[in-house]
Amino acid sequence: MENSDLAFEESRQEKVKELRARGIEPYPYVFPGRETIAAVRERSAGAGHEKGTELFRVAGRLYTVRNHGKTIFSDLQDESGRIQLYIRKNDLGEEKFTLFETCFERGDIVGVQGYAFRTKVGELTLWVEDITILSKALCSLPEKFHGLRDVEKRYRQRYVDLIVNPDVRETFRTRSRIVAALRKFLGDRGFLEFETPILQPVYGGANARPFTTFHHYLQQTLFLRIAPELYLKRLVVGGFEKVYEISRNFRNEDIDTQHNPEFTMVEIYEAYRDYTDMMALCEGIISTITQEIHGKTLVAFGETSLDFTPPFRRMTMDGAVRELAGIDIWSHTLDELQAIARDRGIEEWENAKNHREMLVVLFEGLVEEQLIQPTFIHDFPVENSPLAKRHRSREGFTERFELFVAGMELANGFSELNDPVDQLGRFQRQEEKRKAGDLEAQMLDYDFINALGYGMPPTGGVGIGIDRLVMLLSNRPSIKEVILFPQMKPEPGAGKKDETDA
Repeated sequence: MENSDLAFEESRQEKVKELRARGIEPYPYVFPGRETIAAVRERSAGAGHEKGTELFRVAGRLYTVRNHGKTIFSDLQDESGRIQLYIRKNDLGEEKFTLFETCFERGDIVGVQGYAFRTKVGELTLWVEDITILSKALCSLPEKFHGLRDVEKRYRQRYVDLIVNPDVRETFRTRSRIVAALRKFLGDRGFLEFETPILQPVYGGANARPFTTFHHYLQQTLFLRIAPELYLKRLVVGGFEKVYEISRNFRNEDIDTQHNPEFTMVEIYEAYRDYTDMMALCEGIISTITQEIHGKTLVAFGETSLDFTPPFRRMTMDGAVRELAGIDIWSHTLDELQAIARDRGIEEWENAKNHREMLVVLFEGLVEEQLIQPTFIHDFPVENSPLAKRHRSREGFTERFELFVAGMELANGFSELNDPVDQLGRFQRQEEKRKAGDLEAQMLDYDFINALGYGMPPTGGVGIGIDRLVMLLSNRPSIKEVILFPQMKPEPGAGKKDETDA
């Protein structure tokens, strides 16, 4: 943001000068003895129409200022709630009352001292004895901050969005509660939380294009992680049997209602388990968190009611394509399947070289959006599952699942591949794709292969998208509504891209 883009108002800056001219610091250091507004409300539940005897000290932001001559009503809000202020010239005195009239405005942060009482209409109010400026706002709050015309401004200036939209604050309180409930669920079951590198010399754990940077001291190209998977599995090799990480991941991909280049997920690994155990763990996590947030497992999402009561529905990928798209892939030739995909407007069909690859194309193009209620799709082709163990009874398939809700992927899990030779071969095939121009193919991580060479026990793993889970449990249609500061396109005239950027 350039200096010319600042929203400072000249009249408010003049009031800062006036306050200082009167010997009043508009940005003092502390307001001692403060109580929350919620605490004041609780302790004043029995207040009557007469001014109380207990003196309260609260602080917060002025949201309204209604001047009635010798009295002023205002609304003060802190994080815990809102309370009305009753300010009289007779109580403050001529000088302070005039100062409030001329220098205090909507949006300012103030400290207040006063007594509780109820107005004639029963509203709990503080009868103000003293008021102090704590932070003079130089920018005015918008009177109205809703509607499609303001969506970009809401995301770009989330701080204003949070100030004026209580429902937005509630969304992010919900997000915090979801993460806390997740940690409790896993901690209660003996899982340990770890932190693995964000800057990595070799990226892996997912098929995605990475962000690239350069460490000048090491003279080394590094990548922002696309997933913590390969490092968490190293911990399982090292002897930790129940591990997880709530991680920030970075993928150089498109931005839409379900994708942001920086996002949060939890990845969980447990030794001596397989993908059926991970499905049970996944639905246990999600149903428990839903119960914690809503007090029930049936929640509204848009015009749909989502039922997170376990067990969730389970379907094989080819079974889902047969049932929901009406296509039995095994009864068609490859040419016929390609023709079906072409006729139904599905892209990427030309890249499918066999029935299993066509299965993925048809599933993604015709089935995913139909999976509204929580549904596990399992048994994925080996071609697009480079980290999953081969299926114990289905040739050409892996023990992998994805959980879909409201037409979007919410979780992804495997019986983890622990055969180092098989893993090396799969990485080599990914490396060939990468060198051929596939920007999302995985790199060959020799150190991870070496780790597997020391022996990793049979292991189940699952990753759950935190942002998408928050979307579902807070009834938000876009990922930008649940990420505090989502990535946005530069505003027109905001400056040119640095041509030296990678």
